Amino acid sequence: MANLKDKVIIITGAGAGLGQATALQLAKDGAKLTLVDLDVKGLEETKKLILEAVPSTEILLIAGNVADEEVVKNYVNKTVERFDRIDGFYNNAGIEGKQNLTENYGSEEFQRVLDVNLNGVFYGMKYVLQVMSKQGHGSVVNAASVGGIRGVGNQSGYAASKHGVVGLTRNSAIEYGQYGININAIAPGAFMTPMVEASLKQMDPENWEEVGRAFVEPNPMKRFGKPEEVGYLVSFLLSDEAKFINGTVIPIDGGQSYKY
Repeated sequence: MANLKDKVIIITGAGAGLGQATALQLAKDGAKLTLVDLDVKGLEETKKLILEAVPSTEILLIAGNVADEEVVKNYVNKTVERFDRIDGFYNNAGIEGKQNLTENYGSEEFQRVLDVNLNGVFYGMKYVLQVMSKQGHGSVVNAASVGGIRGVGNQSGYAASKHGVVGLTRNSAIEYGQYGININAIAPGAFMTPMVEASLKQMDPENWEEVGRAFVEPNPMKRFGKPEEVGYLVSFLLSDEAKFINGTVIPIDGGQSYKY
C-alpha cells in the first residue's frame, strides 16, 4: 500500500472506469481528492463509492470538459483554493472515438479525440505544473495507452493522441525534474471498462462479449485487466516512494506489448 496520507491529488476522468477505480484506491491510501469529469452523475457515484469505503475522505467535485482550457484553469484554481496545494495529478480523462481506417476517419472526429486526449492532457500539465514548480514538489501521472507505444489499427485519432501524451510526458519530465517534480505515464492495455465495452460493441454489437474473449486470447495472461490494478500503479507513482522514477512510460497490459 502506497502512503498518500493528506496528499492533495487531482484526477480527471474520475466519473467512470480507470479514473473511478483509481480515485477509490487513492482515497484508501489517504489522499484528499479533486475529482473532475464531464459526467456529473458519474462524479457523484465515485464520491459515493469513496465515502462508503473511507468516510473521512475530503473530496472536491468539479464538472467540466478537459478540452476546454478555462475548465482546466478552474479545476486547478479551485483545488488550490480548497487545499492550498497540489501534490499529485492523475491526468486521465480520455475518449476512444469512432473506429475506422485512416482514409475514412472523419476530420472532425480526429480533432474531437485530439482535443480531449492530447489538448486536455497538455492544459492539465500546463496549469498544474505552474503550481507544482512554485511549491518545489509534485508528481504527475499521464494516461497514455498501449495505443501510444504501438499501432492498434482503425484508431487514427486515438493512436495519434496517445503517442502525443507519451511525447509530452518525456519532454516535460526533462524540464521539471530540477523542481522536484516527477512526471510519468502509464500505458494500459485492455481493461474491462465502459469505454472498452463500447469499443467491442463497435466491432460487433450483437456478439461483443465473444469479441472480447477473442480480443484477450493473444494476451499472455488470457484476460482483461482489472481497473483496480491501474489504481495500485498510479498510487505508487504518486507516492514519495516513486520520486526517482521520472520520464517513464509503464505498460500495464499483461505483457502483450512485448509479445512477438
